[in-house]
Amino acid sequence: MRTVPRLAGFAVGLAAVFGATYGVGRAVDRTPVVEGRHDGDAVHATEERGEPAARIPGGLLVSDRGYTLDLVDAPADQFAFRVTGPDGQPVTRYDVAQDRRMHLIVARRDLSGFRHVHPDLAADGTWRVGTPLAGPGQWRAFADFTPTGGEPLTLGVDVTVPGALSERPLPAPATSTTVDGYTVTLTGVPQPGRTAALTLTVSRDGRPVTDLEPYQGAYGHLVALRRGDLAYLHVRPDGTPGDGRTRPGPAVTFLADVPSAGSYRLYLDFRHGGAVHTAEFTVVTGTPPAGSDPSGPEPSGGADHGTPGRGHN
Repeated sequence: MRTVPRLAGFAVGLAAVFGATYGVGRAVDRTPVVEGRHDGDAVHATEERGEPAARIPGGLLVSDRGYTLDLVDAPADQFAFRVTGPDGQPVTRYDVAQDRRMHLIVARRDLSGFRHVHPDLAADGTWRVGTPLAGPGQWRAFADFTPTGGEPLTLGVDVTVPGALSERPLPAPATSTTVDGYTVTLTGVPQPGRTAALTLTVSRDGRPVTDLEPYQGAYGHLVALRRGDLAYLHVRPDGTPGDGRTRPGPAVTFLADVPSAGSYRLYLDFRHGGAVHTAEFTVVTGTPPAGSDPSGPEPSGGADHGTPGRGHN
């Protein structure tokens, strides 16, 4: 028997997160808006932040520039989806970006439970992977890819996993965290409206790690999600292995484009000793609204540390 999670927009997601249980089934918001469809009030939220529709951050749209993210029925232990192109047919040709043709990132709406996996592509255009949805909750799934002949895209859709869930507070901002015996230190502050350098330095047992292993075409992979609407930010590594200037640690530098002031959750994947580890940080950019609490709940927000250190595919 196949089970199918429910897809929902922000309004449904908000109700689900604050409820004791989640429903079963699936529905996709197909309201046309800005070159495609949006999930709930995502587009309106970005406009309220002062971001023109033409510059909406990645991950807020389920359909953009003619490409649409469609989930496919799958057994409970699998996650499957397709991307359809401007001709309405499943896309079967993708360019390699950061060593992969498809990056699937999932996180709960409260910014916990982060996973980054790499599904396999079937001849019919269906991507499949063992489910990365670790437990009940309202999840956001991001497909990060470049269709051959097209531009890089990040499409996102909400997925509900039935079960009881309590909202978890966002961890306080910090410049250092530990995971699996490693200490990771963050230097640099994201700057709204401009590109900022973020450097993450890895040590173990008090000693710098100078033999990081290549991962996703760099010595680390960084994902940044904006609290509230879970906008998926454009982050790229500053240097690649073998370029003659980038060393394998202890420092890994990324260039991040932050569209607005607010709270963000950073997830650094790095490989060492043959295993991938995930270090997580909360950062606050710009000036938060008067009386706001960066670690308190927001509409459709909140979080914990998720599952740092869990291996990725």
